Amino acid sequence: MSRPGFVLEVDDRTPPLVVHNGEGFRLEKFPLGTRVVYSPESLPGLRDVDGAIRHALEQPENSEPLRALLRPGMKLTIAFDDVSLPLPPMKRPDIRQRVIEQVLTMAAEAGVDDVQIIAALALHRRMMPSELQHALGERVYRSFAPDGLLYNHDAEDPDNLAFIGTTDHGEEVEINKRAAESDLLVYVNINIVPMDGGHKSVPIGLASYRSLRHHHNTHTMVNSRSFMDHKKSAMHHSAWRMGRLLKDHVKIFTIETTLNNDVFPSPFDFLNKREWEWSLKDQASMLAARRGLAVSPSRLTRKIFQNVQAPYGITGVHAGETEAVHEKTLANVFRQQAVEVQGQSDVLIMGVPYLGPYNVNAPMNPILATCMGLGYFFNSYRGKPVVRQGGAVILYHPVPYEFSQLHHPSYVDFFEEVLAESTDPAVIEQRFEKQYATDPWYIHLYRTSYAYHGVHPFYMWYWAAHAMDHVGDVVWVGADRRSVERMGFRAASTLADALEMVSGTVGRSPSITYTHNPPHLISDVR
Repeated sequence: MSRPGFVLEVDDRTPPLVVHNGEGFRLEKFPLGTRVVYSPESLPGLRDVDGAIRHALEQPENSEPLRALLRPGMKLTIAFDDVSLPLPPMKRPDIRQRVIEQVLTMAAEAGVDDVQIIAALALHRRMMPSELQHALGERVYRSFAPDGLLYNHDAEDPDNLAFIGTTDHGEEVEINKRAAESDLLVYVNINIVPMDGGHKSVPIGLASYRSLRHHHNTHTMVNSRSFMDHKKSAMHHSAWRMGRLLKDHVKIFTIETTLNNDVFPSPFDFLNKREWEWSLKDQASMLAARRGLAVSPSRLTRKIFQNVQAPYGITGVHAGETEAVHEKTLANVFRQQAVEVQGQSDVLIMGVPYLGPYNVNAPMNPILATCMGLGYFFNSYRGKPVVRQGGAVILYHPVPYEFSQLHHPSYVDFFEEVLAESTDPAVIEQRFEKQYATDPWYIHLYRTSYAYHGVHPFYMWYWAAHAMDHVGDVVWVGADRRSVERMGFRAASTLADALEMVSGTVGRSPSITYTHNPPHLISDVR
């Protein structure tokens, strides 16, 4: 049996604890009384994954079996989550490959020969051929890619977008034309956090900027409390309205999968464990990793981390009608990640790791570090934020002034030009978003190279809007001062210095909570 998550109170016997710190990690001695939130231990994976996929397709939720939806002469489109999931990437075979292979086998047996496969990017960068091969396997890639039947969604191609309609809240729904005109759209999802899946898949993953701007904006983000609880997230409310409109026009068969918390392979598997339970081998691995990373050139360190592939176990496969499927999915995700936490703290401490959804095979630039810390990790709660209103957040990450010119060209300009004028998300949205969203050069790079859309850094900044609205102070430990000051934050050399800096906000004896993430966790704050 896997042990549940729990909250440790630091005392004299507590050893130094691991804190993720970009492309590395620290051992930190926390003040006495600090609460440390640990995720549940990894759940066992399914023994027969292929059997579970087959069962889900043959006995779906609130839907006819997939075979009954397939017929000769029909137009079938399969869309799947892009390179932003899972994190870290999954060891082969990827679950998307295993699901899609079975869907294609059923389609072939039914005589379906008009099949196309689309990476659901929204405004993310295009997937590279090697990434498509990793996600889908050699057989699928070679069968579809050479003939142009496997490709990346293009949110800026007016000839391949279809306007579906407008919700009763005035939200315009526009998605990929091939998907919209298909007799059946099969969407293959990976859920690593409860934010993903459901009606967030098709209405967002296959959408255009025209649609996305209705929920990727400061008002929606501030009122999403939190992204990990779709029933209390304004962003999800918008996506659900769009999804319900879509299902009246497009036949959608959803397939969602869930993963356990086996995030780190050897030699980093000690990061999956609680520090006081480390074996001698784990301790030796930790010391060797720290020493090796300390003397390695940054390019080599990044390569080591970016090459990490997680040995995830699959904990569930569900298929059928989107909302019925998603309820099953959420139950699995929360079973793996939810931890009960009693009450809020004055200070929340989080370590930001090397990887997020938008820097696969790229450095985590300052905007993305903020998005991970104040966006994803801050929002990893249900009920109430872990930190009280007006409290302080302390983050660990070096926040280097480093950007990928290939993947993040508009981020550089956003950092230098936009943040120089204002760090207020609402002001930024009103003054600058349209300019970046419609810039011809950024659009060209998005469509023809491997760049995120010109508006993407705005969305990442908005992602942190709830945290910025909620807390009174943000300090980064060990960060580049130029980077954090440009973003309106402060930098400290040590945790002690950071606590001294926030004492004007929270006093000199604050209550402190450290969320020990990753492995992924969701704090159920009572």
